[in-house]
Amino acid sequence: MTVVSDNVRVSANRVIVALPPELADRIEYRPALPPERRRLDRRVKQGELIKVAAVYDRPFWRAGSVVSLEGPVNVTYDDSPRDGRPGVLIGFVGGDLARRFDDGSRRRRRAAVVQDLVRFFGRQAAHPREYIESDWPDARWSRGAPVGVYGPGELTGVGPAIRTPVRRIHWAGTETSTYWNGYMDGAVHSGERVAEEVAARL
Repeated sequence: MTVVSDNVRVSANRVIVALPPELADRIEYRPALPPERRRLDRRVKQGELIKVAAVYDRPFWRAGSVVSLEGPVNVTYDDSPRDGRPGVLIGFVGGDLARRFDDGSRRRRRAAVVQDLVRFFGRQAAHPREYIESDWPDARWSRGAPVGVYGPGELTGVGPAIRTPVRRIHWAGTETSTYWNGYMDGAVHSGERVAEEVAARL
């Protein structure tokens, strides 16, 4: 197998692709992948999720986890360091809310997030010292988050191709995990699985 990029050319007995299907579809394969794998890569799109963080001098909240059906912030978590300085609340804006949220200016987005945090945690949340956004759908190397989304009938139709090796190409990444799919834990499990799979064939 030969892998070629603008910066490097590598030869190997086996190749592991650890990308979401949407990004794996941007690789040129010669010979082409089988139809089932091509359909999977073209149909499974990354989810819409934007991560936001508000930083305060200290964590004034008693608990940092909230799930809300009103938005834009759907869920929050306490992400403060162990010593509690600074206090950090992270939140996620997902799905249709993320698409609408992304249409506004950064100033309006910040105001909407802070408004939700005030609703969740009180007036002390009104003035974070810092506001941070991670727009995963716009990120070059993720194109969305937290995981690929299957449409109706696609999980049973093209889903089995997600882990099926193609010639000497093996598939890893959180999307391939049967445990905590979409999370870092799932990515680690997929790495262990594919390492055993490749080792058995060397």
